[in-house]
Amino acid sequence: MIVDFFLTNRPLWAVLISLVAAGLILLSDRRPNLRETITMLAAVGKFVIVLTMLPDVLAGQVVESAPLKLAPGISLHLRADALGLLFALLSSGLWVVTSVYSIGYMRSMKYGHETGYYASFAVCLSAAVGIALAANLLTFFVFYEILTIATYPLVVHARTPEAVSGGRKYLVYTLTAGQLLLIAVVWAQVVAPGAEFRPGGFLAGRITPPALDIMFILFILGLGVKAAIMPLHDWLPTAMVAPTPVSALLHAVAVVKAGAFGFLRITGYVFGPELLKETNLGSLLAWIAALTIIVASLRALAEDNLKRRLAYSTVGQLSYVVLGAALITPMSLVGGMFHIVAHAFMKITLFFCAGAIYVTTHKENVSEMDGIGRQMPLTMGAFTLGSLGIVGMPFVVGFVSKWNLGLGALQAGHPIFVAVLVASALLSTGYFFPIVYKAYFGQTRETYSRHEAKPSLLYPLVLTALVSLVLGIMPNFGLSFYQLAKMAAKSIIASGMVLAGGGQ
Repeated sequence: MIVDFFLTNRPLWAVLISLVAAGLILLSDRRPNLRETITMLAAVGKFVIVLTMLPDVLAGQVVESAPLKLAPGISLHLRADALGLLFALLSSGLWVVTSVYSIGYMRSMKYGHETGYYASFAVCLSAAVGIALAANLLTFFVFYEILTIATYPLVVHARTPEAVSGGRKYLVYTLTAGQLLLIAVVWAQVVAPGAEFRPGGFLAGRITPPALDIMFILFILGLGVKAAIMPLHDWLPTAMVAPTPVSALLHAVAVVKAGAFGFLRITGYVFGPELLKETNLGSLLAWIAALTIIVASLRALAEDNLKRRLAYSTVGQLSYVVLGAALITPMSLVGGMFHIVAHAFMKITLFFCAGAIYVTTHKENVSEMDGIGRQMPLTMGAFTLGSLGIVGMPFVVGFVSKWNLGLGALQAGHPIFVAVLVASALLSTGYFFPIVYKAYFGQTRETYSRHEAKPSLLYPLVLTALVSLVLGIMPNFGLSFYQLAKMAAKSIIASGMVLAGGGQ
């Protein structure tokens, strides 16, 4: 009986374990070793719980906790489907790696206030997994806003005027967007009580233009801030004043990924492919994503600060996911979903490298990277691999997602977006390869001896770089991310066709 109760409610336990850990971390303020042990145990425990759901979902089942009914037609509900499990596996798995890195980084930098840091981190991961496993719009919104609040202490962690200013801008952007998203969620709830996510969407036949157009724009504004689509992106480069593990969290694990994931949920499970095609709303979103990809890439070229250059790269790269969601063809959906995974491993590698360089050499600008590859060859080797992936070179994971996106654009009859992807690849080469060249071949008066970062910083970035390579060759290796993406895309398209044909 107890075992059945646990197995049935695994989505709930996956969310709660890190919330419990956050409370225990706060109680261990004067015991740093215990605090870090709790962090690691919770991270591993969360990942294991999520992992136990993988065989069920791959078998075509869903794992869901009993809904908490708040009122007739209104409930909080958690469910693991293919798309949700993909994001939950990614978030929980990378939390383990990021926790190891965080311990080494925070010990080296001696920021202070580490109890609040680790507690906030735990709440953020609880919210991220809650977003991934949300079964309806209300549950999604609740965890989406918890993530907003929990991230703020991490952004302002340094307590400097610059950090406080960055945190203030972050809150203004994300809380304002949250109110617009709330309007859209309530509206959808009124139109379709329960607002349960359904492959192929649940709005068809329930709402028509112009109300449909207004609702979609509200969703774009509400989700677009966290997804950092232009011109709603400015908070993200400013938030780079946060410690590097926080930057990695923002870009690879939780915050901007939550926004991009939200677009996949909204297009595939709320509006649906047929409704978006009939109204051309998908085309509107696709052009916003394409503009963001190009402009953000151009903006990255001008940044000397390494973390800010990586931030603008993320602004562009996350719009690949939005583009895939907007085109909503079988291959574009696979590409967009898998790019959440691909970008996570590539970008977390790059941020880990930036942090390791800063801790070891206190250098944070591209103009200071001359010869750093001779001092830190493993670190810069990982950085080079991550850069190749972002560009889209074959045999690195970024190629797989971008190839699928290109095929998806052709399926949609929009070859112009293939040109956008090619232009983005060339621009990515322009802002990453000069860093790599300077690191290995740049001339400097300094005499470098080989000196890598401490193991707790070095091993995580080497691991994520190797995963980027392995998934580029075998996309289904390990956690079956690619298979989950294909399953989710197939269910969306198949259900959309049934609904368009008048089926139930």
